[in-house]
Amino acid sequence: MNRISPDIIWQAMTETLYMVSVSLLIGTLLGLPLALFLVLTRPNGIKENKIIYFILNSMINIIRSLPFIILLVAIVPFTRLIVGKTYGTEAAIVPLIIYIAPFIARLVETSLLEVNPGIIELAKSLGAKPLQIVRHFLIPEALASIILTLTTATIGLIGATAMAGTVGGGGIGNLAISYGYQRFNTFVIILTVVILIIIVQLIQSLGSYLAKKIRHQ
Repeated sequence: MNRISPDIIWQAMTETLYMVSVSLLIGTLLGLPLALFLVLTRPNGIKENKIIYFILNSMINIIRSLPFIILLVAIVPFTRLIVGKTYGTEAAIVPLIIYIAPFIARLVETSLLEVNPGIIELAKSLGAKPLQIVRHFLIPEALASIILTLTTATIGLIGATAMAGTVGGGGIGNLAISYGYQRFNTFVIILTVVILIIIVQLIQSLGSYLAKKIRHQ
């Protein structure tokens, strides 16, 4: 039987939205400062500090080298410590944050490094302090690129939530596995694919629109 309750579909979508929203918010709050520290402390940076840069750069590289599904399993004890369980949407949010924060940091770092060095030199010549350079020159110039970066991160996060669903994380991924794959229900699998495509297209369109609008300001 290929029918599935609309309530189940709606619940899966809301769980995915919940996981993506919370993980993206916290991941961004962690990732943006990390990116700024990387840019500021890198060799020849505004506040060069080789030790801090080495530690942050190595930490991000280590976490990013782990596929999400392996990270999900590897930090099970930590997840249990934080939320008291290892299944469900709340439990999935812990590894999602750990996964997305370094990803955002690396992408935002790239966006910031794309800013014309001449702008930074101009800010220095005007006597701007490091915090002023970041706030009034670096971030405004890179804002459109940062928005596209966060768009990419959001789409990657949606894919990660789908993987989390395969191990009881809830959401659309769990819907595809529990009601599609395990029950040999091709309709549900196709439905989840269509839902994910629509969500990704909407997010990408919104991100591109906002970035284009900022560039034309």
